[in-house]
Amino acid sequence: MLSNIRVVLVGTSHPGNIGSVARAMKTMGLSNLYLAEPRCEPDGQSVALAAGACDILQSLKTVDSMAEAIEGCSLVIGTSARNRTLDWPMLEPRQAGEKLAAEGSHGPVAIVFGRENHGLSNEELQRCHYHVSIPANPEYSSLNLAQAVQLICYETRVAYLAQQDVEPETEAYPLVEDQERFFVHLEQTLTRTGFIIKNHPGQVMTKLRRLFTRARIESHEMNILRGILTSIDKKVGKSE
Repeated sequence: MLSNIRVVLVGTSHPGNIGSVARAMKTMGLSNLYLAEPRCEPDGQSVALAAGACDILQSLKTVDSMAEAIEGCSLVIGTSARNRTLDWPMLEPRQAGEKLAAEGSHGPVAIVFGRENHGLSNEELQRCHYHVSIPANPEYSSLNLAQAVQLICYETRVAYLAQQDVEPETEAYPLVEDQERFFVHLEQTLTRTGFIIKNHPGQVMTKLRRLFTRARIESHEMNILRGILTSIDKKVGKSE
């Protein structure tokens, strides 16, 4: 199960952080590291700070975007330390670890960490099902990247060990690319019906993304919604 959990680093700019993250992952039994649009490559400093976790550095995957890094995942949790204008479903680290361990038993899942200086963008955070924030000391909340990864990986391992004698969940959730296709379909249908005005779309789709993300709909439920949208499309097509 732990091999199904992807640790995704977006826009990493310090090679030492890559090595420290590899070390943090290996101590907790995680091995699947992705670098999304990195601003540096692993080097000698990475190897030195990996301290024996060079196998993770050798097998890491480098991709061009966060979207590519989370492709094929049914659950994506993004780390966020900032208050956002638009609230998103939030988790404590322990809850995040439990969800990663539970859904990781069925297939790929991802925990995403942002850039060292400003984290994930709002657009990237909207691609996540949940956000997780580490409740550090508000008077000194300066966690570095590897420390944040270590904390989430630890909670995931604790949850993984606790669930060994528990019956796994059987719900099937849609992959992120299926979810994106649904949002595209929804926006197209609402535009055709006139609910969304093309030149002035406002925040409708952002709020609908939040609604469906919070609801955490299952695959068969999404298929029903896609069917409803298709039936609306047919009716609108006949009237045009």
